[in-house]
Amino acid sequence: MSASTATTASASPSASVNAFTRRARRRSAALGVAAWVVGIGFCLPALWMVLTSFHAEADAATNPPSLAASLTLDGYRTFFGGGGGPTPWPPLVNSLAASFFSTVLVLLLALPAAYALSIRRVRKWTDVMFFFLSTKMLPVVAGLLPVYLFAKNTGLLDNIWLLVLLYTSMNLPIAVWMMQSFLADVPVSIIEAAQVDGARLPTVLRRVVAPVAGPGIAATALICFIFSWNELLFARVLTGVVAGTAPVHLTTFVTSQGLFLAQLCAASVVVSLPVLVAGYAAQDKLVQGLSLGAVK
Repeated sequence: MSASTATTASASPSASVNAFTRRARRRSAALGVAAWVVGIGFCLPALWMVLTSFHAEADAATNPPSLAASLTLDGYRTFFGGGGGPTPWPPLVNSLAASFFSTVLVLLLALPAAYALSIRRVRKWTDVMFFFLSTKMLPVVAGLLPVYLFAKNTGLLDNIWLLVLLYTSMNLPIAVWMMQSFLADVPVSIIEAAQVDGARLPTVLRRVVAPVAGPGIAATALICFIFSWNELLFARVLTGVVAGTAPVHLTTFVTSQGLFLAQLCAASVVVSLPVLVAGYAAQDKLVQGLSLGAVK
C-alpha cells in the first residue's frame, strides 16, 4: 500500500466524524430556532393583550390594529374605579379568599387520602383512584342546576363559602391523583423509623411525609389555586353583588353598548398577575414536583 493511500484511509474516519458533528450542530441549531419560534407564538397573544391594555379604546378598536398607537393608562384607571366606575377590589378579594381557602382544604384532605392510597394502601385502592377520576368525567354544566337549587334552599346564594366548598370538591380528585404519585416515592423506611420512635399518623404526615414530598405538594397547591382562580361558570351563576369573583367582574366589560377592548385587556392583565406571581415564586417547586410525577 502506498503512503498516499494510507494517509487517505487514516483521514477518512476523521472527516466522517467532523461531517457528522457539523450536521448534528446544524440540526440542534434548527431545533433551537424552531423552539424559540413556537415559544414566541405561544406568548404572542399574551403580549398583544398587554400592548392593547395600554391603548385608548379608539386605537384598540381599529382594524387592523395599530402597533404605533399612542400609549395611555386610561384602561387601568377605569379598571381601578377611575371616572366613577365600580371598584375591582371586592371581586379580587373574593377570588383570593375562595382560591386560598379551597386550596388549603384540598391539601388537608388530599394528603391523608394520598397517603392511604400510596404508602398504606387500602383494599381495592385502584378502584378508589378510578372513582376519583370518574368524578371529573361529569360535565360541569350538568351539575349546575342541582347545585343552584341546593344553594337556593340553604340560603347560600351569593356566599363566598359556597364557592370554597365547590372549589374544594372540584379540585380534590385531581389533587389526590397528583399527590398519590408523589407520595409513592417517599421511602417507607423513614416512615417506619418515625413510627418506631412513637410518632403518630398526624406527626408522620406533618414532619416526615410533607417535607419529603414538598415539591409535589407545592405543585398540587399551585394547580388547584389556578383552577379555583380561573373558575367562571359556578361563580357567574351562584354569586351576585357580594361574592362575585374577578372572572365574573371581567364579564362586566362586555355590555350592550359594545366590547370595551382596552379596558378588558387591562382588567385581564391585572387579574392574571396573582397567578403569574404565584407561579414565578414557586417555579422551582413546580418544576421539581411535575418532574417527579413524570419520572414516576
